[in-house]
Amino acid sequence: MAEIVLGMGSSHAPQLEMPPEAWRTYAMANRTAPVHWFGGKTYSFPELVEARAGDHFEKECTDEKFQVRWDACQTAIGHLSQTLAKVKPDVCVILGDDQHEAFNDDNMPALAIYYGESVDDDPEARGARGDLSDPKVANRPKQRATHPTHAELGEYLIETMIENEFDVARSNKLPPGSRGNAAIGHAFHYVYRRLMDNEVTPNVPIMVNTYYPPNTPTAMRCYKFGQSLRRAIEAWGNGNGTRVAIFASGGLSHTVIEEDLDAQIIDGLRHDDVEKLTDYPDVRFRAGTSEIKNWIILAGAMAGTGLKMNMVDYVPCYRTEAGNGCAMGFAEWV
Repeated sequence: MAEIVLGMGSSHAPQLEMPPEAWRTYAMANRTAPVHWFGGKTYSFPELVEARAGDHFEKECTDEKFQVRWDACQTAIGHLSQTLAKVKPDVCVILGDDQHEAFNDDNMPALAIYYGESVDDDPEARGARGDLSDPKVANRPKQRATHPTHAELGEYLIETMIENEFDVARSNKLPPGSRGNAAIGHAFHYVYRRLMDNEVTPNVPIMVNTYYPPNTPTAMRCYKFGQSLRRAIEAWGNGNGTRVAIFASGGLSHTVIEEDLDAQIIDGLRHDDVEKLTDYPDVRFRAGTSEIKNWIILAGAMAGTGLKMNMVDYVPCYRTEAGNGCAMGFAEWV
């Protein structure tokens, strides 16, 4: 038998490794993007500015507020890292979305469990994570690094989730992906780099297709998957007292911040309120906001463990007058 001793949720957005003086540059891409998801609908940037004009987000985009929010995020990441170091789980299960880093549209599983012996973290960074981020803050490895996974637990979870009627995909070797490097995606290496300081605990990556319809699992499906995941871990016959942590990587609402949605989700997390976590049309979870589903799986897994949620911080990091940005969430169940 195994014991779940820790739950942890953290945003992983580029702004977390991007000095605040670069946030305005990063925001230029929002102004030229053709589509912005907000409230389950799509808008052009001018349409989004008009729709949200009454909220005066331009007041949130000052140098002073950028710095305060950056500092708060770094403090929260440090807190989570210290909690993890204190608890010292034997193995971790990490829930994250792969954004065409391993899987592409020619084969995009809704839920995939990795059960290889190791994964690689490639430090080469592209886009905003390369051009605008601070490598020291990002804590990238100096060269391609191989990290331990937990093949036995991964295979057991595949078998058990199939028995529980979740048709999970399986992978024991990451495909080349769009970058051709066969390396783990940012949802996972964020945990390795920022929370584990590149001293990686053996782990099982679970890749959730939050981003790419039409086969995105619904919020309720995610919650039920989390419930089944908890039962499977606790019943793991070869666990022999193994202490397990479960992570959710990503979220909260972005690339358009929706504080009202985040507030409902956070309240649902605090009180295990399934309705507040799941009672939405699936179209509310699009673009970056879809990563909330990783947290919903975590919520299902934490229910019944007796662990209590501590919302370490919630930091809405706005970067445009239209409300673009990332609402950073940091939470622990201890």
